[in-house]
Amino acid sequence: MRNLPRYGLLAASLLLAACNSPKPAAPAAQAEPPAADYLHESREAFDARMAWWREARFGMFIHWGPYAVAGGYHDGKAVPGIGEWIMHHAAIPVEAYETQYSRNFNPTKYDPDEWARIAKDAGMKYIVITSKHHDGFALWNSEVSGYDAVDFAPIATDLLQPLKAACDREGIRFSVYHSIMDWHHPDAQAPFFPNYNDTERSNPQFPRYVEQYLKPQLRELITRYQPAILWFDGEWIGDWTHEQGQDMYQYVRSLKPDILINNRVDKGRQGMQGMNKDDQQYFGDFGTPEQEILPGMSTLDWESCMTMNDTWGFKRDDVNWKSAETLIHNLVDIVSKGGNYLLNVGPTPEGEIPAASVERLAEMGEWMRVNSEAIYGGGAWETFGEGDKVRYIRSRDGQHVYAVSLGWPGKQLKLSAVKPAEGAQVSLLGEDGPVSWDYAKNQLVLTMPPDLARDASKRPCKYAFVFKIPVQKP
Repeated sequence: MRNLPRYGLLAASLLLAACNSPKPAAPAAQAEPPAADYLHESREAFDARMAWWREARFGMFIHWGPYAVAGGYHDGKAVPGIGEWIMHHAAIPVEAYETQYSRNFNPTKYDPDEWARIAKDAGMKYIVITSKHHDGFALWNSEVSGYDAVDFAPIATDLLQPLKAACDREGIRFSVYHSIMDWHHPDAQAPFFPNYNDTERSNPQFPRYVEQYLKPQLRELITRYQPAILWFDGEWIGDWTHEQGQDMYQYVRSLKPDILINNRVDKGRQGMQGMNKDDQQYFGDFGTPEQEILPGMSTLDWESCMTMNDTWGFKRDDVNWKSAETLIHNLVDIVSKGGNYLLNVGPTPEGEIPAASVERLAEMGEWMRVNSEAIYGGGAWETFGEGDKVRYIRSRDGQHVYAVSLGWPGKQLKLSAVKPAEGAQVSLLGEDGPVSWDYAKNQLVLTMPPDLARDASKRPCKYAFVFKIPVQKP
């Protein structure tokens, strides 16, 4: 567990002004208390801030911007790589990217209520959308830039505000991704502009970009939309430092003390990097392994961000979709290891979530309606599983273990890592009756109801089956 220093505001002292008048001296105005030190927080305060996120376990990532217009093609040629990086991968000059893509970003079919409904029906509890990706284009009406959806694109609309409102109506926490790197702003790359991703040479204008552009945009986002999470990215560039990350963490939390911030505010983006060193918290609230699931459990908070196909931003030729079964197994695997699953969609240039994504999310929602009690608030148990076919999830109250069979177990499910409490009633989520069991020689044997073993159509769900097992209190 993290060894966090004690948190507390320094007490402010009252200063009394001396006075030569015979009248009693009037006290001077109370001094402003020093800003809270958000880099050093008690375990109790940290846990309270993280509580909703640990309960949620499942969220939607949205990568959307002018790169969707390109759809993986530039000047009629397919560009290898992920869709949102096309400006870099195709070496598109800034003016050409503006003219061909940003000026044509006109998502007239954008329906934020539909997006929020899709997320809610899938069982997702929060949304993280790219307010600004590396291409520098802002999805809101920024006062410090004209390069945004209101001033630069034909849609001429703040695209974040209606999604925030839709999320609020559906009980979904609205959050934003924001890139530290910026391929569009000259100060972000000067004097090498437009060498988009120069990580070796120093840029003397970068501090000005941070203070006069990056921070003011973040202030707009936080004060206008009150996001639950600020999800940073693009911190690997040469001029971003650990000290700047500390300052940024302090700055963002000074604007919204209860906000959550990922580890990529720090220098380094490799999964759990920046989360723990010499048993001390750096300042990222959770790690972000990308396109991977941790091989085992961690005492630190983490979130696996993954795509449904091979790209984050929309690419019209990418049809390598993961199956709903794979996505559900990923969710179970991640929660069994104590993590969250941030699953991405890449909307089209018209503003629609691709049908293949919608279909898979609908299947996940069907599964969640039966089994969500094992996901929400669930966490790592003594072991995360047995082999490739069983995962264990600890219940909120710690009095139950959910044994998840990744596929129908057949007539019996044999478990070696869990012992039911004496007289326990084991159940299969979605079924009314108990599951018969026997425990002998350190092995639990669950016998499936005969009708379910014979007829798949009678089973409560597909792909993964959750058995609720009361265990001895710790």
